[in-house]
Amino acid sequence: MSFVNFRAGLAGLSPAYFGMVMATGIVSIAAHLLGLAWLARGLYLLNCAFYAALWALYLLRLWWHPRAFFQDLFDHLRGPGYFTSIAASGVLGSQTVVLYGWLSAAFALWCVAIALWLGFTYAIFTILTVKEAKPPLDRGINGGWLLAVVATQSIAVLSALLAARIGQPHKLELNFFALSMWLWGGMLYIWMMSLIFYRYTFFPFQPGDLSPPYWINMGAMAISTLAGSLLIVNAPDAPFLESLRPFIKGFTIFYWATGTWWIPMLLVLGVWRHIYRRFPLQYDPLYWGAVFPLGMYAASTHELIVALDLGFLVPLPKIVFAVALAAWLTAFVGWLRALLRPAPP
Repeated sequence: MSFVNFRAGLAGLSPAYFGMVMATGIVSIAAHLLGLAWLARGLYLLNCAFYAALWALYLLRLWWHPRAFFQDLFDHLRGPGYFTSIAASGVLGSQTVVLYGWLSAAFALWCVAIALWLGFTYAIFTILTVKEAKPPLDRGINGGWLLAVVATQSIAVLSALLAARIGQPHKLELNFFALSMWLWGGMLYIWMMSLIFYRYTFFPFQPGDLSPPYWINMGAMAISTLAGSLLIVNAPDAPFLESLRPFIKGFTIFYWATGTWWIPMLLVLGVWRHIYRRFPLQYDPLYWGAVFPLGMYAASTHELIVALDLGFLVPLPKIVFAVALAAWLTAFVGWLRALLRPAPP
């Protein structure tokens, strides 16, 4: 690929490409939790390379194609894709803590995630609120909007992991911050999922409308389950968490049950899309948004078992992890084929 083609190609770079880091990171964490240390560490190294490369590409895109960058930011469907950069920073930070215990590096990624969260959250939702030309609901919302929930909960997860490994008084502050982000993420899911479910059931639905980010319907609940499970484990070190433990347990199971309900529904819709309606299955960067929820469900179910002593669920994370790993490998091979495909003349 020539430099001219490379530069031109960056104009169309998907804002959601950090989903690759999210997916690789959570599959790595799930592998670590299930005792596959060699796989977890290999994916961690790969994920660091992905993260650095994507930041370089996005900064080049902002420099060379600022119009395209900001047009995406103002777009109802593409704008929420920028939330993947927040979730990717949070997931990579969580990888760093869980696999190696490198608190300084994880704290740096925590700061990056918070800065991006503040910038993108208020920029995107302010723009979508005040812009004059807006699409109708069925053309302006999809499961990708729930990336805002995932971004929020990724910060809650990383905050809880850091809180469990540092001393007082910052342990209390981080746990309180994690609790606040967890609660806000849950409220945001309720708002957005109401609109998405309404769009599902009261507007015409075509195969092309069922884009891979609809799997975030489940993934947002899975990461909320993970954050809640970590807060339950942290409760003995924070009196306010101890007093809220029954509430946190109830909502954590509520999130897990909701995420679990979505899995058969999404599988049935996938069969309808690709088999009944014969919609072509080909690589799209948005498919990383379908890998992430599977890995997150495996990791969150494992932590739910630990937090609530639910031994009867032990086989479930292993089964879902195998599916998540197969999905990751499929997306990775598709990405390599797309990367090595000759550029059109």
